[in-house]
Amino acid sequence: MESKRQQKFAGVIQEELAAIFQREGSAYLPNTLVTITKVRVSPDLAVAKVYLSFLNTSNTTLSVAEVNSHSGEIRYKLGARIRHQARVVPTLTFFVDDTNTYVEQMDKLFDKISRDREESGAREESE
Repeated sequence: MESKRQQKFAGVIQEELAAIFQREGSAYLPNTLVTITKVRVSPDLAVAKVYLSFLNTSNTTLSVAEVNSHSGEIRYKLGARIRHQARVVPTLTFFVDDTNTYVEQMDKLFDKISRDREESGAREESE
């Protein structure tokens, strides 16, 4: 369970990273839209796990690896933006947010279940 302090700091980081990726994201991933979906911060505020969602990319794993290779540069830019709000700029680690994929799989599963129920109900009525 995150404290209010962690949640507030994570929100600041999320906003600032979103602005960085909006302005300069094409330098890291050309023709790809990057969305920061979630930020989790450690209790000492020294480590931030940043979850990203990608649009217009074929390989999300490769995209995250590319962003992670620029994490030092991104951290420097983040530090310049939050220098008056934080004592320490957290170490950034980027991950793929696969929530959308999970939701799509669950929707397909629920659709299949409802189709199977409709088919079994139709067979019972015809008998």
